[in-house]
Amino acid sequence: MSLAGVSCLVTGASGFLGQRIVHLLLEEEKELAEIRTLDIAFSDEAHRNFTNFKGQTVVKILEGDIRDATFLNSACEGVSLVIHTASIIDTLGLVEKQLLWEVNVTGTQLLLDACVRSNVQHFIYTSTIEVIGPNCRGDPICNGDEDTAYHSTSGFPYAQSKRLAETSVLKANGQALKDGGIFLTCALRSMYIFGEGCRFLQTHLDKSLLNKNVYLRISRKDALVNPVYVGNIAWAHIQVAKALRNPERAKHVKGHFYYISDDTPHMSYADLNYELTKELGFGIEPHPPMPLMMLYYFALLLEVVSFLLRPFVKYIPSTNRHLVILLNTQFTFSYRKAWRDFGYMPRYKWKEAKQRTSQWIASLIPQRRAYLKHKAV
Repeated sequence: MSLAGVSCLVTGASGFLGQRIVHLLLEEEKELAEIRTLDIAFSDEAHRNFTNFKGQTVVKILEGDIRDATFLNSACEGVSLVIHTASIIDTLGLVEKQLLWEVNVTGTQLLLDACVRSNVQHFIYTSTIEVIGPNCRGDPICNGDEDTAYHSTSGFPYAQSKRLAETSVLKANGQALKDGGIFLTCALRSMYIFGEGCRFLQTHLDKSLLNKNVYLRISRKDALVNPVYVGNIAWAHIQVAKALRNPERAKHVKGHFYYISDDTPHMSYADLNYELTKELGFGIEPHPPMPLMMLYYFALLLEVVSFLLRPFVKYIPSTNRHLVILLNTQFTFSYRKAWRDFGYMPRYKWKEAKQRTSQWIASLIPQRRAYLKHKAV
């Protein structure tokens, strides 16, 4: 089943994942009728890539706010497939909770409402493993799947917002459309996404450059996770979009969430940073800066200080308890169900994903060195 003749809307299309989804759609689905790329603003690179595309697929750039219902109604008119990647990702609490809710929760609901009004048939939501955990106790999961029972207690705003948005998406499945069709939805829970353009990799790179090319040991070595390459999570969106158009496969996919991972070796977040740059001459600290329990209470202390200072100044700590647990809990998942239900298999092997990402990081190093040097003056 192909996407020939489909008109597709991709939200967050200027972002890290959104751009890769658009590029793969244009590369693989040459008979796609139209791609509408939606974001609040487009980088010069994204704007140039989308406007310069030469092919039979029509590419439209829509700049607007996911919180604007009128704009969304216009964007969804005549569309049959929506891939919703747009969200605010915030692991430190840098964004006000109200804005986080307006974009991640209310924006998703407004988009769902616009889809139903416009008779959009298929809706795919980019979710995250953080909707399930790790919980505040740091209970581990090893090779979990969609049926794994887990007591999720995370009260961190970002995780809460994504959980509520995902619930809205799955609840909307099965709604009757005005044209007699049925609205079909699903969600893809992605692992931590790495690859070319990842801002988190760039942040860790900057810190290592300031530390004489040595990465900070931000997580224990045995806190294994299985990150996913950006090209593979993008590929999963395209595979599930095809499945939703196949009546037999749609029976299994509609109304469900799926964990998406690939063959990236299980390792800690800190060791991923090192693995991607060790051939570039980078090292990694052998131990975390302090024992885990001490680090947890240090983060708690910083949160208390932030709370006490709130009436006078906005102080955002460099870490928090949620982040300490996230970085130091074994949390791995299998993509078996995605393979079984809609045929997902990683498009890029670990060796290629590592090579592509390492080359991108290598290209960044000179400019990041220059930037950090200038900033220190």
